[in-house]
Amino acid sequence: MLRKMESIMAPHRSCSLLWSVIIIVLGYASCLPLDDDSICRAEELAKYSLVFTGKWSETTFPKQYPLYRPPAQWSSLLGVTHSSDYSMWKKDEYASNGVREFSEKGEAWLLMKEIEAAGEKIQSVHGIFSASAISSGIGQSSAELEVHLRHSLVSFMVRIVPSPDWFVGVSSLNLCEGDHWKEQVSLDLYPYDAGTDSGFTFSSPNFATIPQGTITEITASSPSHPANSFFYPRLKQLPPIATVTIVKLKGKRGYDPIFESNLTLTGNKNNDSFSETPLDCEVSLWSSWGLCKGSCGNLGSKSRTRYIRVKPANSGAPCPSLEEEAECDPDSCV
Repeated sequence: MLRKMESIMAPHRSCSLLWSVIIIVLGYASCLPLDDDSICRAEELAKYSLVFTGKWSETTFPKQYPLYRPPAQWSSLLGVTHSSDYSMWKKDEYASNGVREFSEKGEAWLLMKEIEAAGEKIQSVHGIFSASAISSGIGQSSAELEVHLRHSLVSFMVRIVPSPDWFVGVSSLNLCEGDHWKEQVSLDLYPYDAGTDSGFTFSSPNFATIPQGTITEITASSPSHPANSFFYPRLKQLPPIATVTIVKLKGKRGYDPIFESNLTLTGNKNNDSFSETPLDCEVSLWSSWGLCKGSCGNLGSKSRTRYIRVKPANSGAPCPSLEEEAECDPDSCV
């Protein structure tokens, strides 16, 4: 009987031993780097200057360009240096409550709390940085930031003002490249929709998106609705609404984990040229036909009208006729 039990248990011991070996091998493999490029081997710390440039001009974005109450402008910039364990925001994912508050109202308190909590719990945040608001659509604001070999990623957001929940920014930009820090990075920035408000235009009233959508990039054709402030069907791609340039600083400089620069330039002081985006005329639907007027025994005439919704700009298609007449049989002849 004992020999029989031993013969039964032997295969089970072999299986247990095999599974143990597999688990050990898989555990070891999971500790190995997937790619040498994913590991930063540069010196421990690096400091950078960041310059955000708003390029939101009436020439480049003529449709519904906000001129007052409030005019086109940018919120303050809020950014963070972090590891891959943290994500401030990411395209095609849901915005956090902090991102919602920032993109809808420009309020940074809740987002900063989320950043600080991530830093305390999983040590994924190295520092927070910010830059001043810009009081017009065109201008510059700057900040300094510090990255660490285990916190080499940079993320930031700037709210488009006014807007329902639109912003520009960078998500998890890696400033480390193998064994060295990048000297300079320049990026064009395009608008994003946080997916929390369903407004189509810059001045749309609050209209919460239920259920909440994901963060999506706004393009010249998406959302595909004529009322959308960024809807330019003649364009394959929107012009950049802003740019960011991040430059590595030379030498040793003091660093405050929460740093804000005082440099803010507005107007055309950045000396950039702005492309002219053609804006076609948009008109309403025709009204109903008016009464048919005329004398008895003869054909009369009736008319209908329409009005201009959007005036053409920058060599866009001109407006068609706003009034149309047609022959008809008089309703009541005299």
